[in-house]
Amino acid sequence: MTALRIDLVRVQDVLDDAGPGAGERRVLVDRLWPRGVKKERLRYDDWDKDAAPSSELRTAFHSGELGFKDFARHYRRELEDSGAAQALHERILEAGAERAVLLYAAKDTAHNHALVLRDALVDLEG
Repeated sequence: MTALRIDLVRVQDVLDDAGPGAGERRVLVDRLWPRGVKKERLRYDDWDKDAAPSSELRTAFHSGELGFKDFARHYRRELEDSGAAQALHERILEAGAERAVLLYAAKDTAHNHALVLRDALVDLEG
């Protein structure tokens, strides 16, 4: 079995593109719909709220209560306990996708939940 290619793309960066390519599955992985983005404007295949961090965890991270390293550890635990990453991985493969694009609206491209989710999905390829 060939490993699934997983890319991260900010919602802002895909608003004006042509949409999914062949063999690609685009999944919005935010719990809340991105502010200021019309649903008909965003080209996506699925919106997986369950794969996003809990509201409590997201709030703790954005308030500065948790640093990124601690946030990532707690979020990985949430993903493992809920099975959300595994379920997303299975849906992507069932759709016949060779490439998954995780769409997220965070402004910080170096410290966000999509990075943690990508790593969890890659680990499932194991």
